[in-house]
Amino acid sequence: MKRIVEDLQGIVGEGYVVVERTRIGDYLVDETAEVVRPMPAEDVVLLKPANAYEVSRILGYANENRIPVFPRGGGTGLVGGAVPTQRGIVLSLERMDRVEVDRENLMAVAEAGVTLERLLAAVDEAGLSFPLHPGEEAAQVGGLVATNAGGARAIKHGVTRNYVKGVEAVLPDGSVLTLGGKLQKNNVGYDLMDLIIGSEGTLAVVTKAILRLYPKLGAAATMIVPYNSRHEALNSVPKILQDGRMPMAIEYAEKELMERTAKHLGEAWPVKEGSCYLLVMEEESSREQVLSESLRIAEVCKENGSLEPLFAEAKDEQDRILRVRSNIYSALKAETADILDVTVPPAEIGRLMDAVDEVAKKYEAYLPVYGHAADGNLHVHLMKRDLAKMEDMRDEIYRATVELGGVITGEHGIGKTRVKSLTRYLDPKQIELMRKIKTLFDPNNILNPEKKIPSA
Repeated sequence: MKRIVEDLQGIVGEGYVVVERTRIGDYLVDETAEVVRPMPAEDVVLLKPANAYEVSRILGYANENRIPVFPRGGGTGLVGGAVPTQRGIVLSLERMDRVEVDRENLMAVAEAGVTLERLLAAVDEAGLSFPLHPGEEAAQVGGLVATNAGGARAIKHGVTRNYVKGVEAVLPDGSVLTLGGKLQKNNVGYDLMDLIIGSEGTLAVVTKAILRLYPKLGAAATMIVPYNSRHEALNSVPKILQDGRMPMAIEYAEKELMERTAKHLGEAWPVKEGSCYLLVMEEESSREQVLSESLRIAEVCKENGSLEPLFAEAKDEQDRILRVRSNIYSALKAETADILDVTVPPAEIGRLMDAVDEVAKKYEAYLPVYGHAADGNLHVHLMKRDLAKMEDMRDEIYRATVELGGVITGEHGIGKTRVKSLTRYLDPKQIELMRKIKTLFDPNNILNPEKKIPSA
């Protein structure tokens, strides 16, 4: 290992090669619940390259010497995708943090280590908008691309894949690919960029991304729409969309969870009526449009059984509401054994919720549920108190999801924690093709091994 460390110091400099366990602890884990988080390997070295050239040299060296490499972003993942599970190299791209905004072409060019917070600030300063917001702003651009991050705004604005127009990526043999560009159309050959987006660091290391931007919208508002019935709440969602309304987001949450999370944050949840809520977020070019759209959505909700909504227009009030929604996982994390993100066609989300209820009843378990109602994505927590039943409950929820035309993950990805489920819930032919693609990109299996797809 001493020779390897010396060779790597020759690539990135002595100060950017870290071997002391006490200094790399934070790079060995992510936000995955501790019960299911994979155990990190003992013998790893942390590298912090400054540019794609250094990444290229590192991967070329690792490939030649058959050393596993685990690319690292902000560590906000929930499926163990960034955890180094074998002896090898943890590759942190945090030093690669340059971002440029091209106002003429409505594009941002961001290196992999740029945080979402920094990207949003740079885009805002240029008077433009990057609508995507998967959640934690400590996430880095390389990680957003590698995981095809989604979030609450997917119903209107899509997911990361919809914004990536170009990437610079380094292959396991050290080759540097430049794919796409500042283009709205590109139909040349097979779409290698689309393969790399969402590949979770198993095919290539993304070092730079070109991201599509939009003009900044002028007004926003958030409504909390209370219901006494979960079915009435969820059944309102397709009615809103069928009415021609397209909010930025429609979230589903239950009263007990929102009040608990608000208390966790030292705040008070502002709505006392109802047992569950739709959180409807609007963003339009003018205040008049926001008010008009919100009024019509409120009417649709009332026609489907809602109580009186709370309308929040002031930014600080909206931020407080969204902060509570965004911190549900934080409030539950100490008691959470695993968090699922099953996804079905949006019109089936009520049936999926029923299936989760049946599982909870069958196993006498507590299964907190919330999620992105408008795109059919539910987050179901499996709790430590029900640890003995966890595998069976997860399996039943997955089966119900697939039977409803859904998939076992819509946002979080496969990582390490979901790999064993893939063979049960994905067509074997698809897995076969995925393994062949992995072998073509990474014949020596050095990039994030044991992640994303099951081994042959």
